[in-house]
Amino acid sequence: MNTEETFLDAAIKKFKAQKSQGEKTFEQLDDKDFTFKPSSESNSIAVIVQHLHGNMLSRWTNFLTEDGEKSWRKRDDEFENEISTKQDVLKAWNEGWDCFLNTLENLKPGDVMKTITIRSQPMLVVDAIVRQLDHYGGHIGQIVYIGKMIKNENWHTLSIPKKGSKEFNEGMGHKA
Repeated sequence: MNTEETFLDAAIKKFKAQKSQGEKTFEQLDDKDFTFKPSSESNSIAVIVQHLHGNMLSRWTNFLTEDGEKSWRKRDDEFENEISTKQDVLKAWNEGWDCFLNTLENLKPGDVMKTITIRSQPMLVVDAIVRQLDHYGGHIGQIVYIGKMIKNENWHTLSIPKKGSKEFNEGMGHKA
């Protein structure tokens, strides 16, 4: 496997792990939780998903051949609460991720060093992917954090439980 293939495989795995964290959070939430805002300047999970949806469709539709900021995208509207039910949030979530992952999984190793444009600015495909790893990861972190705030002591951890590192490491065969 060459460097470009290794990079694409690693990126796809990392994005799928991010997607899974969001979905494990959604499983713990009720309809009303998707529109909860921690403060007046915060975004709800529904708004974050709207933004991810808009970004994913814009950036990853015709990724190699068109500018990543499509003329039909209404970015500012993504931050207005347009969807409010868990079903609608999941629909937007899945539509965005399907577009994005389908594009990413169909890239060839030779595409990694091609130049694309976002907002008329040229960048390498590898840079665009790393940019989105950072962007999507930040928003997934927000979703998880809001979910933790809502569920509080009823939150089911998505990683190693507090005070559970020793048991986890032993389960992995690690000896201190």
